[in-house]
Amino acid sequence: MCDYSLMAVPNRLAQEGEALVAHRFSTGSLGLASPGDLKRAFEPALPARRSFWCTVKQFFNPPRPEPVPAVCIPPGARLQLQDIPVRLQHEFGVGPVEEVTFTQISAAVNSYRDAVRFCNGRTIRLQELREGQRVRVLDLSMAEELDLEPLRQEGVRFI
Repeated sequence: MCDYSLMAVPNRLAQEGEALVAHRFSTGSLGLASPGDLKRAFEPALPARRSFWCTVKQFFNPPRPEPVPAVCIPPGARLQLQDIPVRLQHEFGVGPVEEVTFTQISAAVNSYRDAVRFCNGRTIRLQELREGQRVRVLDLSMAEELDLEPLRQEGVRFI
């Protein structure tokens, strides 16, 4: 779903076919966000003609941008990881674009647990992806069939 570190950030569930990017949130954690939400949050609004007093008022009380919501992915969802850096391609034996399965590597409290598993079985935490990494949500239907009991027993490790 969403790492513990993103619980203070507004969040929503992913939708099939949605394009996402890895984004560093105000908590310092890397998570997934919609490019549209990022654009709205960081693109300056067009200046409008305002009276002198409106300008002074806005100077002392600037508008607060809407926070960017984290997009949560359920374990078992299939994703397409794009623009995989060459270093990770060599380290994990993958290509520049790979289909991955979203998973959680631990049930421990206060630990980064969100990860993706490549078809070759190798796993990488979301925190280790490159900021700006593109991700496409392919399928959320497998999310309901995943058994999380093995994760609770802490038997799953990442490489």
